[in-house]
Amino acid sequence: MMAVRALKPRDFYLQKLIAFKDTEPVKVVTGIRRCGKSSLLKLMIEHLKEQGVSETSIIEINFEAFDFKDMKAKDVYEYVKTRLAPSGVTYLFFDEIQRVEGWEEAINAFRVEFNCDIYLTGSNAYLLSSEYATYLSGRCVEIKMLPLSFKEFIEFQGLAIKEDNTVLGITKKRVYDENNHIYSLDEVFEIYLRFGGMPGIADVGLDQDRAMTLLDGIYNTVVVRDILDRELRRGQRQVTDAPLLQKIVRFLADNIGNNISVSSIGNTLVNEGLLAVNNRAGSKQGKPSTHTVQAYINTLLESYFFYEIKRFDIKGKEFLRTLGKYYIVDIGLRNYLLGLRNRDTGHVLENIVYLELLRRGYDVAIGKVDRLEVDFIATKLDEKLYIQVTESMLEESVRNRELAPLQKIRDSYPKIILTLNTGLEREYDGIRVVDVVDWLI
Repeated sequence: MMAVRALKPRDFYLQKLIAFKDTEPVKVVTGIRRCGKSSLLKLMIEHLKEQGVSETSIIEINFEAFDFKDMKAKDVYEYVKTRLAPSGVTYLFFDEIQRVEGWEEAINAFRVEFNCDIYLTGSNAYLLSSEYATYLSGRCVEIKMLPLSFKEFIEFQGLAIKEDNTVLGITKKRVYDENNHIYSLDEVFEIYLRFGGMPGIADVGLDQDRAMTLLDGIYNTVVVRDILDRELRRGQRQVTDAPLLQKIVRFLADNIGNNISVSSIGNTLVNEGLLAVNNRAGSKQGKPSTHTVQAYINTLLESYFFYEIKRFDIKGKEFLRTLGKYYIVDIGLRNYLLGLRNRDTGHVLENIVYLELLRRGYDVAIGKVDRLEVDFIATKLDEKLYIQVTESMLEESVRNRELAPLQKIRDSYPKIILTLNTGLEREYDGIRVVDVVDWLI
């Protein structure tokens, strides 16, 4: 008999689910494929059993499993109805439910007719579209799941962070493996920059060929199968050109952290020969319309493959419509698409910091102050942070460049610079310089 793989903890997300246990809202876990949503549901099921919930009170369906993949909404309703617990709450877990045609009606029926607590996962933001909101009248809570943070990556690799005292009496964090071998945090962070945070990396090990095979599978599932197949299921014909979709993916991956307009993407793809122009008889050469490029980008955002960040005018206190930025959901996927490179470490760090801010529950925007730019404005309730990200603060020209926009902001909210190389000074006029690796853990 094949051994069942032990689940690795994702306590950060599990605690969010536990906080909403036995409450009315439907719990919806969203995120890119293979980021750990299915495992999170299993962790929640384990928690319920530890709390004394009987197996007969738990119904679990993965709609990608062969037995369930062709189910319609009525089939799901009948399946659940005949298996409800005779008394008390029945806990319903539905994995990748967006594959079921008309699933919203079944979920709403369960919520209205049965004494149940409902948990869903989905790999597409279309799951929380206006149609869904109408059915549930806003009675849902979204748990946004991302690939592993750096701290989670360390734990998934079976490593532990401990504090040691150096010869000079300075407290320093180091990483230990199960055999008590010691690694520096910087060494482990380099590995994270190479492999990224998809949980499956822990299963295949830190072997580049096997890791790239895993990432290839994720990429093809999301971009080729999910997006193109979903568009057909929706009956829409906006996103049908697989080569164009893949070229846009590579363009966005190559330009993380750069200010981009949708029209410039089509122009650049044509100018660089990455996109063939149409050449119909009797017509001029053309390129994809802005509307077409936007439709393709929207599918990538809906699949959580990329995230868009808007610009905010700090002095004018308004969001700007032009020149936002895109960040990729996982640096390992970017390395798979573009190959390993050292020339844009600053943007890679920005990407990692942006995702970490999302994990920590911040709303994030780019800051514009006069003609200068602040990498991130992170807000949460009454909390606000201004953040610059740079590879190094060793050179005076870089220090001046990173400090300048923060020095122009006149309010009293914290301002920090996150960097791999802090230099000797850790504060400039109240602006703190923080080691980005320390900040991540």
